[in-house]
Amino acid sequence: MEAVARNPDGDALVCGDERLSYRELLAQSGRLAAGLVACGVCQGDRVALLLGNRIEFVVTLFAAVRIGAIAVPISIREQTPGLAYMLSHCAAVVVVHEADLAAVLPDATEVPALRTRVAVGADCAGSRPYASLLPAVVQEEDTAAILYTSGTTGRPKGAMLTHLGVVHSSMHYQIAMALTPGDSSIAAVPLSHVTGLVALITTMVRCAGKLVIMPAFKAADFLRLAARERMTHTLMVPAMYNLCLLQSDFDQHDISCWRIGAYGGAPMPVASIATLAAKVPSLTLMNCYGSTETTSPATLMPPGQTAAHNDTVGAPLICVEMCVMDAQGCELPPDTLGEIWITGPMVVRGYWDNPQATAANFTGGFWRSGDIGAIDRHGYVKVVDRMKDMINRGGY
Repeated sequence: MEAVARNPDGDALVCGDERLSYRELLAQSGRLAAGLVACGVCQGDRVALLLGNRIEFVVTLFAAVRIGAIAVPISIREQTPGLAYMLSHCAAVVVVHEADLAAVLPDATEVPALRTRVAVGADCAGSRPYASLLPAVVQEEDTAAILYTSGTTGRPKGAMLTHLGVVHSSMHYQIAMALTPGDSSIAAVPLSHVTGLVALITTMVRCAGKLVIMPAFKAADFLRLAARERMTHTLMVPAMYNLCLLQSDFDQHDISCWRIGAYGGAPMPVASIATLAAKVPSLTLMNCYGSTETTSPATLMPPGQTAAHNDTVGAPLICVEMCVMDAQGCELPPDTLGEIWITGPMVVRGYWDNPQATAANFTGGFWRSGDIGAIDRHGYVKVVDRMKDMINRGGY
């Protein structure tokens, strides 16, 4: 509502030839919310989003949270067994899905709580067409979304993101990056990931800026969009920056408006930092460190410090408390390696319907990250290893 008041006719979303102003986004999400209510969706019910990067993803997300339902974004790459588990585990009552993914949805017997299937893009048997669907009062500590973590062992865990946590993280991004209604960002990462959901969707709404949605990242298309939409901001993984730099026509695109280049998920090569500084002098690189359990950022690199502290992930944000602990749960002194523990208003309350995992991963209000690192005497955080081996694919 605040974004609508500040920038009612400004672009809120752009995807291909389709554009929605903030006024139109409010109207569409309201109509969809009414439709969800008509389907019997109540406060606290789970609404699954099996949607790719498209405007309907954002509209459905805001429609769900407006009525106090809990959004459950799921990757469009998930196959039937994983979908059956996630939809059954969170007891989703509605799934809004890509029409061409209807075939991978599980049978009704596998997901007994699922009452309604809504197809986007085309009509298909067994699903009602995507339709216009009233806001409800929710408490800030209520769950706003469940995001299933990739995890390191066993089945994925459903991290419960709160309304407070999402707003808190969005404000961090807005303030740390000085974002305004004049900013334009490109969502080139999956919207079903915490980065797409919080760092991009809700953050750009917080500042009433423009979000340009890419259905899939391709470096050549990204550069063309960045020039066309006068992109000022984005958050990607380092490999995506490197793919852009490898484009032979990189220097032919006018990306002089680009001022914030945030990244996370892996270190940025020193050579890439130097090349970006030479080719895009207006660009400030900002490393971010966080996770689904921290509703995205726990640290951010202060502006202008990337080159001097390129072996760190920045410093803890305001209201974030981080410490490094040994195996016995005792805090370690600066520059000593141990497990990174994190607490603050953005840390999730635990995992949906999984008290064992919640007890194992949260202690005294702190989330035990499983990352091995250290905090130096100046407060900068280094991450050097994982306690359990895992595969990093494109920032996941």
